[in-house]
Amino acid sequence: MSEAHISAENLSEEQRTVVVYGAYGHTGRFVVAELRERGFAPVLAGRDERKLKELAAESGDGLPVRAAAVDEPEALDRALAGTAAVINCAGPFATTAAPLVEAALRAGIPYVDVAAEIEANADTFARFDEPARAAGTVVLPAMAFYGGLGDLLVTAAMGEWTEADEVRVAYGLDSWHPTAGTRAAGAASRERRGGRRLVFTDGRLQHRDGTPPTREWGFPEPLGRRAVIDEFTMADVVTVPSHLAVREVRTLMTVEAAGDLATADTPPPVPDPADPAGRSAQRFLVDVRVRAGGQERRAVASGRDIYAVTAPLAVEAVARLLTDPESGRPTAGVHAAGALFDAPDFLHALAPHLTVRFEAGSVDAP
Repeated sequence: MSEAHISAENLSEEQRTVVVYGAYGHTGRFVVAELRERGFAPVLAGRDERKLKELAAESGDGLPVRAAAVDEPEALDRALAGTAAVINCAGPFATTAAPLVEAALRAGIPYVDVAAEIEANADTFARFDEPARAAGTVVLPAMAFYGGLGDLLVTAAMGEWTEADEVRVAYGLDSWHPTAGTRAAGAASRERRGGRRLVFTDGRLQHRDGTPPTREWGFPEPLGRRAVIDEFTMADVVTVPSHLAVREVRTLMTVEAAGDLATADTPPPVPDPADPAGRSAQRFLVDVRVRAGGQERRAVASGRDIYAVTAPLAVEAVARLLTDPESGRPTAGVHAAGALFDAPDFLHALAPHLTVRFEAGSVDAP
């Protein structure tokens, strides 16, 4: 296993240059900081030139600024010119993903995003796999707390299993202070599905009406038994089935966190003054259970600040796509994280951002 995350130490100057689109957003700022920590050279890109210049001034060392709107293909081409990869942190991804994927394919560079929007991720898989293969590059959507992390945990938990009956990903958040981007992305998804819910069952995405059910879930300590919303569907229902033979993927969310998200006046994340990295005090626990017949395998990940932990997830992915020291260039196309990378090794490399453990045994009540 890797002893530490991958850095840009052995890359050329051009290979170190990574565009962060939406760099001035809450998650984008974490991504820029993580890239710099690893020796990459971020290019600040997005729609608002004034905000980009303000962020560049804050950095103190003249990070380059390239303003481009997603409806201006030539401007996007200029923003990506001479760079090695692009990380899209700008939602709603229903608006930004497709134009930036197309620009990345024209540039012949990997595209990574942090989208939690189920429909936007499904669109990326459906529309861009063949074009990405033709361009000889990788498109990696949902490389974030929702979608990417769950997929890596499920993939690692399955191990040598080739199929499973059911995957459950339970999110235990002690609170959820959503960003403006999270709220905008949620609104875009609700509009696209006409207010209905999405679930992945019987091997496919299906719409459902009505209020989702609630139940109790036995999280590991310190959370313990908590009330959860049983069909709080997240991006894992796209990433996991894209490469694993699973007939049902269910994602669950603690009732308190879902209530924070649903409340219009819940404030955005506030940095903890005691944390030098600017993370909030929010704590999370992701409890993954994979069932095949009478056997169950479990993976549990815990950490701090769902937005901050997205940065090492996305940047580790880019670093591996650009260096890939052992096996050469990954297969071109649209992929989930678990299909591209050695999932246990990837998770191990995320320490100290994430603590992960695995269990196996017979199926019991959650």
